[in-house]
Amino acid sequence: MKLAFPKAEYVKRVKKVQREMRRKGIDVLIATDPGNMNWLTGYDGWSFYVHQGVIVSLDEEEPIWFGRHMDKSAALLRCYMKDDKLIAYPEEYVQNLDKHPMEWLAKNIFFARGWHDATIATEMDNYYYSAQAHLSLVSNLWKARFVDSQNLVNWARCIKSDKEIEYMKIAGRITSKIHQRILDVARVGIPKSFVVAQIYETAIEGVDGYSGDYPSIVPLLPSGKEASASHITWDNKPFKANEGTFFEVSGCYKRYHCPMSRTLYMGKPSQRFLNAEKALLEAIDAGLEQAKPGNKTSDIAKALDKVMLKYGIDRHGARCGYPIGVSYPPDWGERTFSIRASDDTILKSGMTFHFMPGIWQDDWGIEITESILINDDGCESLCDYPRKLFIK
Repeated sequence: MKLAFPKAEYVKRVKKVQREMRRKGIDVLIATDPGNMNWLTGYDGWSFYVHQGVIVSLDEEEPIWFGRHMDKSAALLRCYMKDDKLIAYPEEYVQNLDKHPMEWLAKNIFFARGWHDATIATEMDNYYYSAQAHLSLVSNLWKARFVDSQNLVNWARCIKSDKEIEYMKIAGRITSKIHQRILDVARVGIPKSFVVAQIYETAIEGVDGYSGDYPSIVPLLPSGKEASASHITWDNKPFKANEGTFFEVSGCYKRYHCPMSRTLYMGKPSQRFLNAEKALLEAIDAGLEQAKPGNKTSDIAKALDKVMLKYGIDRHGARCGYPIGVSYPPDWGERTFSIRASDDTILKSGMTFHFMPGIWQDDWGIEITESILINDDGCESLCDYPRKLFIK
């Protein structure tokens, strides 16, 4: 078994979560987010389409991994805990309308350990915790008190370790390589699907002997009028002359991400487009000046918005960034605080963000973004790639 991090780091993470559980009066926490499962135990596998999770309690030092029987082998290969902490439910509970895995979990783990009347926190606002899963737990643990974890584990992940930062910088090198490949191959008349194939090939090939992984979000590359929408993917249409396309992509290494957007204009950009580039670059610089320990996430957003308004661009309070780290589809964000004027989270050394202002107008758009690390002196970019509008 080869762990992505030393066992001591996993132990430290679990203790950090347990301290916060004590503070909030939580006896047992169930983490079903695969990013949280990975961060707590090392578990990694494409098994998040079925019910699985990690249970952290105040009674036991090591967490419990639970999942379907077929996936226990992956847990044995990836998790740092002893084998008796890896508990699988029978295959007959997989996608069976008459038997729910949470029913089995309640009877075979919670009742067996005397947690049937505990205060239990679940990740209620999470992609991987269904309404039926919650109903099944509540009906089978009728004496328990259920509370929302309020992304407790996600918040515990905010400050990255040296090893996590190392992985994110490797992901950043992959991201830069992807953008260079885009610049090399994208041109008028080339189908978008061809460029996306090059993106995936470069992402998985990795960099300098570090193999890449699948990112949590697919490549986003809308052009022209479609660039007014920030989350359009691709089709087989060819790139056209006199259109701008933004490419939002991320390298991924050991499930750690480092997203970045750049915009490529094919032809001669209008003055409106060039003015937008100027506004974005000046606003990004202003925001990055505020990205330092002791300041607030709102300070970054307010500095950016001030510049944007100077250029006549009102972002209407939209956020311009979010924390990033270890993740699985469908999102590479950590879903805690945001970079926006109404969020006063204090910045600390070791926090990592995708700082992503964008301009999306009625019939065009432009994105230039950076993944950043808050360090003791301010911040640094996690990708090394020119910050500008590319013209081809």
